[in-house]
Amino acid sequence: MTSQQKDACGPGDGFSDPMAQTVLNSMSAHIAIIDHNGVILETNRAWQQFAVENGMAEDMTSVGVNYVELCEAATGEDAEDAHAVAAGIREVIEGHREKFLYDYPCHTLTEKRWHYLRVLRMVDTDPPRLVISHEDITALKLIEEKLHDREKELEEQKNSLEETNIALKVLLKQRESDRIELEQKVLANVKELVFPYVEKLKAAHLRPRDKTIVGIIDEHLQDIISPFLQRISTANTLLTPQEIHVAAMIRDGKSSKEIADILNVSLTTVNFHRKNLREKFGLTNTPSNLRSFLLSMT
Repeated sequence: MTSQQKDACGPGDGFSDPMAQTVLNSMSAHIAIIDHNGVILETNRAWQQFAVENGMAEDMTSVGVNYVELCEAATGEDAEDAHAVAAGIREVIEGHREKFLYDYPCHTLTEKRWHYLRVLRMVDTDPPRLVISHEDITALKLIEEKLHDREKELEEQKNSLEETNIALKVLLKQRESDRIELEQKVLANVKELVFPYVEKLKAAHLRPRDKTIVGIIDEHLQDIISPFLQRISTANTLLTPQEIHVAAMIRDGKSSKEIADILNVSLTTVNFHRKNLREKFGLTNTPSNLRSFLLSMT
């Protein structure tokens, strides 16, 4: 509240009931009782002590001060809170509500403070009387600020993790793209730069031992360079090594006769492998072209 509001906090004394005075003076909340016009009738020790701590004279009494008018006349940075308090008190006085609750900052030059205002209408009083209490909730507000800062920190960490996760996904996607590109380059280079010479060696008049070595080289190259063949395997299709070789050459556009010459088998054997491939790929009794289907698998 403003310094004007704190002027209402003077050292009042003497509740009509000694027990009531003792009870109110034992409470840590700053308490005042006002009448239906907003005039302060009594205050407790905490209210009076708060006034002294904020520069009021020790012998000043707030009894007789119109607390509502004081709040309504407030100016400065705390005026908005003071006006809201005055409006809330009037609503309780007029019977529009049974109680009014409001928390507000009450900072000093050296520390942050918050108070919680509670306005209650006393029962069985006519004209009405109200109990006003101000409780120090600074500790609670500081905890709330720490929780808010922690939530903000966690939200920032969450956003950072999400950004990192997105970046990792992009990197993994790029890695997969690079892997596929590398496979394609290796496959193309081996087919263009190595296989033609292997084919020439296989067609040459070699000794049986040399022909066997060339066949082994050809077979191992097929196993190494073929991501295409790996994709055939991942299609849950059980192909024999010979069928894999035939499928690769069909995909490359070689005729049955060319395949037979390369593998050194009969044309009947190649056609037999073609028939098995169509069955294993579910192309039997369909017009689908085997080479087109194999190209689509890459």
